[in-house]
Amino acid sequence: MLNTAKQYELFDGIEQPDLAWAQEWLKNRKKLYINGEWVDSTSEQFIVSVNPANGTINGTYQAATEVDVDKAVQAARDAFDHGPWRSISRKERASILRRIADLVRTHRAQLATLESLDNGKLYKEAYNDDIPEVIEFFEYYAGWTDKYYGENNPVDGDFVSITTRDPIGVCGQILPFNYPLSMAAWKLSPALSMGNTCIVKPSSITSFSTIRLFEIIDEAKILPAGVINLVLGEGETGSFISRHKNIDKISFTGSTRIGKQLVHDSADSNLKSVTLELGGKSPNILFSDAPDLDAAIERSFYGLFTHKGEKCSSPTRLFAQRDIYDEVVSKIAAYANRYKCGDPFDPKSDQGAQVSESHMKSILNYIEIGKKEGARVVAGGGRDRTGTNEDGYFVYPTIFADVDNKMTIAQEEIFGPVLCIIPFDTEEEVIRMANDTMYGLAAGLWTNDVSRSYRVAKKLDAGMVFVNKYGCYDLASPFGGLKQSGWGKEFAIHSLASYTKVKAIWVAH
Repeated sequence: MLNTAKQYELFDGIEQPDLAWAQEWLKNRKKLYINGEWVDSTSEQFIVSVNPANGTINGTYQAATEVDVDKAVQAARDAFDHGPWRSISRKERASILRRIADLVRTHRAQLATLESLDNGKLYKEAYNDDIPEVIEFFEYYAGWTDKYYGENNPVDGDFVSITTRDPIGVCGQILPFNYPLSMAAWKLSPALSMGNTCIVKPSSITSFSTIRLFEIIDEAKILPAGVINLVLGEGETGSFISRHKNIDKISFTGSTRIGKQLVHDSADSNLKSVTLELGGKSPNILFSDAPDLDAAIERSFYGLFTHKGEKCSSPTRLFAQRDIYDEVVSKIAAYANRYKCGDPFDPKSDQGAQVSESHMKSILNYIEIGKKEGARVVAGGGRDRTGTNEDGYFVYPTIFADVDNKMTIAQEEIFGPVLCIIPFDTEEEVIRMANDTMYGLAAGLWTNDVSRSYRVAKKLDAGMVFVNKYGCYDLASPFGGLKQSGWGKEFAIHSLASYTKVKAIWVAH
């Protein structure tokens, strides 16, 4: 369990982590949340959560069976078809979403503490990045409840034709391990805004913050029973959801491999709607006329290595034009060599622990592959077991130079603190290499040439292209990729489209 006796320095300007509360809260095995009640699984199977920073046990939670998932789906179906949720006013629905945002704001330190214990990311990352995003999502989609209109269709003849936007129904929402609570908000807030009901399944290795969110909402008694349901478990539980014939929509964030399986599950069951936010191997292009090369290098480093590189849209392939290549390699390696892996609750730490032992081993395996393929390690290159990191899952921020775009480390998603730097000479060459990947999530480029910025951005196969500042995100702009990075978009009106169905109504007159 936690060592609350350990003395941590105080974080500057933010609430301190609530480790004593967390230790007490984690003592009891967590249950499933179905139809407005915390219930036991129909089996005795449970899952152990390990603290990735030291290898100790955080706590345990019950695993849902197919019978449990079926109960959750039935509860959501009854709440959607017969409950009060769809009939309440849009203003009341908006008020509920704002109330959830306020509850998250009140419990910010608790939720950030659980996020760090479970995921291994820095407490200050969870507190400053993740939890504010959760609040923003619920507030943003509260504002959409009465603003997503149907249309009047200009048809010929003596008819009035209109389209309506109706809630799609029962939604299965499967979350990844890297941003557990943020992703819960990404999916819950637009779905609830449009009047849907939900079954949420967090990652089996990072479930505690989502469990706590459901507790907070349940304690406030602001949602009718069955509107939100929480099932816990491993991949099999997600399959129970994706194959269920009484679920109308699946929203999944995770690996491309599992995303493909969910598509098959949907086709084999009831052809439910599917939104997928999958992997990435995003290019980041530094032209020699970048407006501020030092700023571009700094942003390129932090764009990848914050949250210990476990981000689907990270700029993991850095293309540097030949005449600035050596300078880029030297300066970005210097950033990596100064970066300190360490306890997520130590304010001096720059990088937390990878989410699990198995994921750490996968990252280390890719690093060894990169070495064997001939890439040059200029920073990091292995596991950090120094000092108090001995039992944690820490990987040094690793920089590979002289990478060939055909290498495994340049083609496969590593999902960790590993950067590949690739030289190029011409604009045409780098566009070809940037697009030479199965993924198409994000891309970046840095240039002082306005014509080039637009020309290259148009040619890059990516759902999001960032010019002169990698990683610009706002709820008003769509998030999502092309090719094998996924189907559909999230954020803005695009999430609402995926949680509604269009109906055309004709009236003769």
